Amino acid sequence: MKFRPCIDIHNGKVKQIIGSSLKDAGDQAAENFVSQQDGAFYARLYRKYGLEGGHIILLNAASSEYYESTRQQALSALTAWPGHLQLGGGVNPDNAPDFLQAGASHVIVTSYVFRDGRINYENLDRLVRRVGRDRLVLDLSCRKRQGRYYIVTDRWQKFTEEEVTLKLLERLSRQCGEFLIHAVDVEGKASGIETELVRLLAQMEGFPVTYAGGVGSFRDLEQLKQEGQGRLDVTIGSALDLFGGSMKFQKVIDFCRQ
Repeated sequence: MKFRPCIDIHNGKVKQIIGSSLKDAGDQAAENFVSQQDGAFYARLYRKYGLEGGHIILLNAASSEYYESTRQQALSALTAWPGHLQLGGGVNPDNAPDFLQAGASHVIVTSYVFRDGRINYENLDRLVRRVGRDRLVLDLSCRKRQGRYYIVTDRWQKFTEEEVTLKLLERLSRQCGEFLIHAVDVEGKASGIETELVRLLAQMEGFPVTYAGGVGSFRDLEQLKQEGQGRLDVTIGSALDLFGGSMKFQKVIDFCRQ
């Protein structure tokens, strides 16, 4: 299990938010932590510890008055460690090559590949042709509805009709290099992992999957390692001491490298 660090940017600042609280209207979100440091600071820190495959997420819509300041924060992080961090948030075939050129190792995509609540495989193919399968990460952010997990889009605000199943994951894995899975209902709450979802993801043996959401203690981390059969990577946000939490950054690194 690898530790994949994060740099979440909202309204031009590095933050940790409660994922389910994010709203485009008024650029609102319930904040757990607002950093006094910029994105480049965290990129340099992750570079120091050799933490490959971390992700930068732009949490503002392109129409937001804050989008440009958020984008500039992201670009500064990419410049600080080019070729080693992934970038997501409003990515499409038009801007994806620019982010790769700016230093992103991969681009992370959700909303662009959906239309009318369903996966639009033409759009997905267009992205693959533009950036290449190996440099494309699909963010299948999940929320539970009537006992089942469904993919949500548009910064976690809209439910799609696509249920997260092993069959769907296997199909999509043929058109991307890895998955980033946000358990949105527990994202930013440090209240424990979504065990049922983790068990499903663990069935993707041999394919890179990073799990995000709910890790708030080393007990949660141990549970993730066991339920995920050691196959899943992990990202930790609000619970990490870098972002005001109680889990020590160095101890998390050591745990995941055991």
